Amino acid sequence: MKKLIAILLMAYTTFAQMPGMPTGGAKPANIGHVYGKVVDNLGKPVEFASVILLKATVDPVTKVSKDVLVKGITTALNGDFSLAELPMFGKLTLKITSVGFKTIEMPISFQMKMDPKSAPKPGQMPDPSAMAKMIDNFDKDLGNLKMQADETLLAGVTVTAQKALLEMDIDKKIFNVDKNIVSTGGTAVDIMRNIPAIQVDIDGNVKLRNAAPLLYIDGRPTTLTLDQIPADAIEKVEVITNPSAKYDASGSNAGILNIVLKKNKQSGYNGMINAGQDRFGGGNVLANFNVRQNKINFTAMGMNNRMRNQTTGNSLRESNVSDINSSISQDINNRMKGAFSFGRIGFDYFATNRTTLSASGTLVNGKFRPTENIAISNTTSNITSLSNRLSNTEREFRGKGLMLGLKHNFPSKGEEFTMDFNYFGGKNEGNSIYNTNYLNSSNTITGTQIQKNIGTGNNNFMTMQADYVKPFTETFSFETGVKAQISKLENINNNSIKAINSTEFKNIASASTNYESQNNVYAGYVSISGKAKSLFSYKVGLRAESSDYDGKLLNTNEKFSNNYPVSLFPSLFLSKELSKTDQIQLSVTRRVNRPNFFQLIPFIDYSDSLNITRGNGNLVPEFTTSSEISYSKQRGTGTFLSSIYYKHTNNLITRYLQQDINPISGKTDLINTFLNANSSDTYGVELTYTNKLKKWWDMTTNLNFYNSKINTQNIDNAPNEALWTVFGKLNNNFTLPNKWTIQLSGDYQGKTNLPITQNQGFGPPMSQAQSSSQGYIEPFYGVDMAVKKTFLKKDLASLTLAFNDIFRTRGNTQYSSGESFTQTYYRLNNPQMIKLNLSIRFGQMDMSLFKRQNTKNQGNSMEGVQMN
Repeated sequence: MKKLIAILLMAYTTFAQMPGMPTGGAKPANIGHVYGKVVDNLGKPVEFASVILLKATVDPVTKVSKDVLVKGITTALNGDFSLAELPMFGKLTLKITSVGFKTIEMPISFQMKMDPKSAPKPGQMPDPSAMAKMIDNFDKDLGNLKMQADETLLAGVTVTAQKALLEMDIDKKIFNVDKNIVSTGGTAVDIMRNIPAIQVDIDGNVKLRNAAPLLYIDGRPTTLTLDQIPADAIEKVEVITNPSAKYDASGSNAGILNIVLKKNKQSGYNGMINAGQDRFGGGNVLANFNVRQNKINFTAMGMNNRMRNQTTGNSLRESNVSDINSSISQDINNRMKGAFSFGRIGFDYFATNRTTLSASGTLVNGKFRPTENIAISNTTSNITSLSNRLSNTEREFRGKGLMLGLKHNFPSKGEEFTMDFNYFGGKNEGNSIYNTNYLNSSNTITGTQIQKNIGTGNNNFMTMQADYVKPFTETFSFETGVKAQISKLENINNNSIKAINSTEFKNIASASTNYESQNNVYAGYVSISGKAKSLFSYKVGLRAESSDYDGKLLNTNEKFSNNYPVSLFPSLFLSKELSKTDQIQLSVTRRVNRPNFFQLIPFIDYSDSLNITRGNGNLVPEFTTSSEISYSKQRGTGTFLSSIYYKHTNNLITRYLQQDINPISGKTDLINTFLNANSSDTYGVELTYTNKLKKWWDMTTNLNFYNSKINTQNIDNAPNEALWTVFGKLNNNFTLPNKWTIQLSGDYQGKTNLPITQNQGFGPPMSQAQSSSQGYIEPFYGVDMAVKKTFLKKDLASLTLAFNDIFRTRGNTQYSSGESFTQTYYRLNNPQMIKLNLSIRFGQMDMSLFKRQNTKNQGNSMEGVQMN
């Protein structure tokens, strides 16, 4: 990266002084690269053709211009040739000869060109995106060169310069996060806390406009969770608020977060080692190694994250069930010890200049031991009873994955074919023991009840996908693809209770959740994009998708199945450049969310006696129509983005807490279930601004004003008030002398509705959000800071000290109410966290960085497992 920056600085200096020629006697860098394929007039490859590059120079003695050989090569058996490390400046000529064919002779130029409107003023650094476009000419694909035919000169592959913090595309916003230091040594959860428009709650759950988005890695769905992805492995995050027809129609009503991992594009070898520690005793170690030579690229990465989390909280629930008033208060103290390991190796084989084969394997393992101490006071009919519940849990999961990929770039610009196969399978085991001690007024134990929960599970996830893109002209492109996704899940969860004064455990078959299920999704899509003269750009797509599932309750052999017929999901994106600095965009899409097996099975989950859940076999899919209008403006180094959005959902699937008969006890109880509300509406305004205010200070701000409402008129006694709220983020980066960097950030969440169907069946007692139809979250805010010092030769090492939740203010208070109950719940997780992280880079990197083959969007996917 340092050499890349040096090249950009040299290019900028050259541009500012004498375009096209080096100045000050400096030797120009040899970073040019041309490649192509020689064919005859029938399109067959011409092997062993002579390909030479000549440079015109002036003889210092005779003062006569003459051609000097720069490099030469013969074509391979398939006609391919590649010439790298070529001079940037001077008059170059490519000459191709072969017996029986006419000579091809063509000029080669690497002259840098910059839009005059994007050119920097004296004393200013150029805009990184403008520099990236200017450097495009350093790498040229000459396409298929026909002997006895006219020359064909095609545009080159983009060389990436230092990127802006925020980039805009027609259907997504791109946030470059590889320089974020607050998240150093952390996970993707820490990255998300610093992404504008992304909300992260106390448990690390991510929300996009108050709903949970889908998670993708390198453009493909993943079963990894955010806390299983190292922050240091992430290059950028793509926020897709309105997914196009290319993406899955199911499950993405709240949008998609696509995490793009860092890739090795440098010849030679390089790597990095990170190690860190936090104040609670947690730690992390991450190491990666890359080696690239000729046609092979090898990547290996290993990570171990040791967690020591601390959570405190309290809750109060008041209810009237069967005309009996009761009040339950809890003081909660939670500690979690655990470790998570992740390993991955990957290979890329550059079969030709345009064809890449990829393969990677992944191993994951995690072991967690949470403990919890809850002091409970229960007042029923003016009689108070005390108890103390001690929970000890052990959970472990193991998984392995395989990814195979093929990518082929055709000679014509932008035409490509990709094919992927992803598999991940994993196994999880867990056991929990809940000791509930009943106390008298003197806190003396009068009896003890023990509940034991033992579970195992298997999770298998397989995806096959193929995509093809064909640009017919510079203003019209066609894209199509097909996909099949198959997932299998098996869960064994046995409950037993040893009652007070009992000497043995009694198995409760009706409270043991044992099932297996399979879910299949099949899809295909077509999309066209282009420009309607100079009026606007467009992207129009149509996706067809169907699915089916089969499930079985192993205790009773009951079977459940459903087939969802083919549904069509159109999408429309329009973009208009009002000027060189102003742009307006419009998007409209349709999505679907089908109920999962866990939501459908009409079975009581009694694994947590304080948090009982049951599915609903009458649920139907929900369909969502989303629309958004965005306006962006660039002025100097600043970018302003404003969006107005609206989302309407029919038959919204929402969690709901209601009174019902508990089949375990035979008494009326409060049970969590799932219902279809009539509809829901969400609309709001989002503002984002990024700017480099000074040479040493850049800032990103985000404000989101929104309103959300669920129409629950079909549900008895369900409140349905709408609520306006605000969410905001501010992030500052300060570059100081002597290689010091400071990052200061903060976020604020106003009073907001509870998110929809969050924490579906898992989490601490009484902690679950019933849904936005039954409550809200009180306002809270938080402030983070990090200080980084870079040192050693070539800045190969850095030390980062990060402070999270400095003022201990990210406590989360939830209030919910419904039929005959009200509940308040508060939690504070890992307040005033301090983390120290050391990073050391190593490797041999040279100018062959630019000797790249088939690197258009090149990379490997990374798959993982999320266990239940």
